[in-house]
Amino acid sequence: MSSLMIPLRRRRRNSAVGGPSVWHAIRSDPTTPFDPVTLAIVVRDQQRPSRRWVYPWLRHVSRFLVALIRLAKTLVPLRFSAHSTMDRLCIWFLRRFVSADACALLMRHFVVETNLLNVIAVHSGGAVGPVTLRPRTIAELGDRAVLIHDINVYDVLTRVRLADMAGPVRLDPDLLDVPHLDVEAGRRRWLNLDIQSALCLMNIPFAACLTPQEYERAVHSMRLDDSLLALLAHLTGDGTLLRWCRGGVTVRVDSAVDVPRTVYEHAVICEHAHERLIQLARRQVPALSIPSPNI
Repeated sequence: MSSLMIPLRRRRRNSAVGGPSVWHAIRSDPTTPFDPVTLAIVVRDQQRPSRRWVYPWLRHVSRFLVALIRLAKTLVPLRFSAHSTMDRLCIWFLRRFVSADACALLMRHFVVETNLLNVIAVHSGGAVGPVTLRPRTIAELGDRAVLIHDINVYDVLTRVRLADMAGPVRLDPDLLDVPHLDVEAGRRRWLNLDIQSALCLMNIPFAACLTPQEYERAVHSMRLDDSLLALLAHLTGDGTLLRWCRGGVTVRVDSAVDVPRTVYEHAVICEHAHERLIQLARRQVPALSIPSPNI
């Protein structure tokens, strides 16, 4: 009996070792819509050494430094901001220390969220105009793109009225287009950080260069994801979009959160919603082909 059990244990162990990897499971999950080209970039980014070895401790260092900055700004009555400095630091950092993959994911998020907001804006009964923030180059992330990105969310969600938004609507595939993004892949970088490590470091100058009110507004904007998803579900009649609601309430202001992690999860939620809208658009026009962006 024991001589038979040993080979059996070996077969079970070998079967477990030879099973699908976590990365294969992420890429193949049929329940979470995600642009396949972008998902491949996300997986490659998650496999970077910096994500495994740097991010786990960097997130704590980042939170500590941001807490010190926010405490200092609370104690000092003088209010100041340095938007131009923040923009220059951001662009310099992305070009020198952040991988091309991570830059692509960051730039794509600006475009994807703009697309989601424009789906709502177009069907708002004229309550709000189109959102135009669609950076295609790293340089275009300057000129207060981060601030405008957050303000756009507030502008759209505070002006629309459910009574003026009849659904389900016919989706315009042009609103879901993602242009080619120039991430300066040929540029020599000193480091190639993953997106989550990059967000940890970028959060420090954001906290330093924004006023407490601006920083608080930026953090709270991610609490509005549920409202954005609810409006899109109302317009399309598709309850699947509500699956990615994180719950909680929007009437509580709380900026003492893990901002880089929240930003990352916010971007993933937007990707799910964006790909779901593309799926719905294809169903409305079966012959329609919406190619994946070449980023």
